[in-house]
Amino acid sequence: MKDMNSKTDMYRANAIRVLCRIIDGNLLTQIERYLKQAIVDKNPVVASAALVSGIHLLQANPEIVKRWSNEVQEAVQSRAALVQFHGLALLHQTRQNDRLAVSKLVSSLTRGSVRSPLAQCLLIRYTSQVIRESSNTQSGDRPFFDYLESCLRHKAEMVILEAARKITEMDVTSRELAPAITVLQLFLSSSKPVLRFAAVRTLNKVAITRPLAVTNCNVDLESLMSDQNRSIATLAITTLLKTGNESSVDRLMKQITSFMSDISDEFKIVVIEAIRSLCLKFPLKYRSMMIFLSNSLREEGGFEYKKAIVDSIVTLIGAIPDAKEIGLLHLCEFIEDCEFTYLSSQILHFLGNEGPRTSDPSRYIRYIYNRVILENPTVRASAVSTLAKFGALVDELKPRIFVLLRRCLFDTDDEVRDRATLYLQTLNGEVAVGNSEKDVKEFLFGSFDVPLANLEASLRTYEPSEEPFDISLVSREARSQPLHDKKAPGKKPPAGAPAPAPVSAVDAYQKMLSSIAEFSGFGRLFKSSEPVELTEAETEYAVNVVKHIYENHVVLQYNCTNTIPEQLLEDVTVYVDATDAEEFSEVCSKPLKSLPYDSPGQIFVAFEKLEHVPAIGKFSNVLKFTVKEVDTSSGEADEDGVEDEYQLEDLEIVSADYMLRVAVSNFRNAWENMDPESERVDEYGLGARESLAEAVSAVTSILGMQPCEGTEVVPSNARSHVCLLSGVYIGGVKVLVRLSLGLSGPKEVAMKLAVRSDDPEVSDKIHEIVASG
Repeated sequence: MKDMNSKTDMYRANAIRVLCRIIDGNLLTQIERYLKQAIVDKNPVVASAALVSGIHLLQANPEIVKRWSNEVQEAVQSRAALVQFHGLALLHQTRQNDRLAVSKLVSSLTRGSVRSPLAQCLLIRYTSQVIRESSNTQSGDRPFFDYLESCLRHKAEMVILEAARKITEMDVTSRELAPAITVLQLFLSSSKPVLRFAAVRTLNKVAITRPLAVTNCNVDLESLMSDQNRSIATLAITTLLKTGNESSVDRLMKQITSFMSDISDEFKIVVIEAIRSLCLKFPLKYRSMMIFLSNSLREEGGFEYKKAIVDSIVTLIGAIPDAKEIGLLHLCEFIEDCEFTYLSSQILHFLGNEGPRTSDPSRYIRYIYNRVILENPTVRASAVSTLAKFGALVDELKPRIFVLLRRCLFDTDDEVRDRATLYLQTLNGEVAVGNSEKDVKEFLFGSFDVPLANLEASLRTYEPSEEPFDISLVSREARSQPLHDKKAPGKKPPAGAPAPAPVSAVDAYQKMLSSIAEFSGFGRLFKSSEPVELTEAETEYAVNVVKHIYENHVVLQYNCTNTIPEQLLEDVTVYVDATDAEEFSEVCSKPLKSLPYDSPGQIFVAFEKLEHVPAIGKFSNVLKFTVKEVDTSSGEADEDGVEDEYQLEDLEIVSADYMLRVAVSNFRNAWENMDPESERVDEYGLGARESLAEAVSAVTSILGMQPCEGTEVVPSNARSHVCLLSGVYIGGVKVLVRLSLGLSGPKEVAMKLAVRSDDPEVSDKIHEIVASG
């Protein structure tokens, strides 16, 4: 505290830095005046120290720091570069939760009051953020984008690079992108390595989504292939791989091979990903690519590097049928010396799915059985499963597989012995897993579509009895949380609602609903929705509803909370008007006798519908009750009450309510194992969309299905994308969907929808849902 008022500027600056780390809110108010003075101090070291301290203090004491607005704005006008930089950072942080305030700040500063290159880089980032959040980026009035373009002509190199980088990350037209590409091309021939690196790395990212925009830089990129800095040379070659033509592939591959051993794993992964993209672009060149990937597997490298190579080979095998056999052999050779248990297990799993479908499956048996002899228990267990898959699919190999599996019965590991025993008995028909050979193959190859969290929850609640545990009754729906009721903070869970124990939502609700006599005959619960709010926050009565879907019934569970201490509600019911839901007919309701303050309760209304029919409709809801005044001091209620009602929001039952979000572990296998006759394909125009990501989200939401293999994530600036969805439709019908989306014009999204299911009628129904949605 004493040093903060010292005549030595360095003491003052350091004292401020230390104080901001050790004081609390009470002490901060005492020294606030000194900090405000320090922000406008003539010495830039002191001013910067105070501003940086403000950035740290903002996390714990935002209200105090926001009072310094005038002083911080004065600092933003400072002639000192660092003071202006730190001042702008603090000013933005105090306003970052107010989009309009940030827009006004950026608008005022882009007129030319920022001179510091560091602050200018910050302003460029904030400007691009405002453009992303604005819906008017394609309109004629675009002062923010004009500012970014003007920064491409700035005298400071860091400002030019930052502006070019931000423009390339935005969804802009080719004409708008061209100036940024031009300045990056100029930096490729700079004498400064850092500028060459920054330019080539930015162009490398652009080439992923817009390779044609980078082709003009190919001559400059080729000159960088021999750059002394290996990082620059690597990025130059991988960029050329993305933008080059088929004739240049072999030359580039030779160039890469010469220095792969000299670069870090991080850049090796960049090279591998570029080669994978190139092979998909020019499939006829798969042999040279596969040889390169195989040689890379034999080199020294870490787990992520080797995983990137294996993933690339797997991708190429899936996309290029001619590459399957050579790719599988390369993977087999790799597992002979693979030191990573995870990769060995993954390769064996993939080999079990693809190997039996090749022209000569027997060639892989030696590699697989060597893993049983030489590897650790985890890999040995995977190898046993792979052998069993070959035995199930290739009749000629069955006797040989039996011999090998019998040898595994003497393994030292329990898991290996158990698997060998199970597979031997399954292949011999001693264990009943179905009525046909198809059922045996489904047992060995079928994806495990039960979420492990749901299986664990069901096993925990299973009570030993004469009835064996039935895995078919475990919910297939993937959920982030078992159950949560949205309600006011501090409220108790609704009376009778399932406790947030390790129990899946459907299991918990099934147990609760089956205990109610009126619903006990409805059968097995198919799905329960997330709670849907029917009231605004902080209203007199908080009500949300959960939709319980059965084969031919729907039960609406209204969770109600009385938030008024002076009132007691009695004879509480929900009147449901189903005029706009003609396919439903009300069969019974279960009102609530009493609803005291802060004691949540539940009301149920049941409807009947046609079996397996995904009926949809809108329901109007009115909460009706008798209200009695309560003496808060004694807690006693008046004997006489007044009838009253409270209008709730409408509720819709939509098509997605009849679909369970069920993931599959291997989408390609699941797709191929479904009857092609059930496939239905059609094309749709989705109209104007902000991005492909929004289109994916909208279609996924309409169908209520589970995205697979991370395909719900759309790369930024992508012009096309494929999303894979899976689910189970009411009636237990498995459904798989391939969404192929692309931009057919400015913001116009076109979609090709392919559906396969266990029932062709359901495939047709999925198209009807999308067409009407």
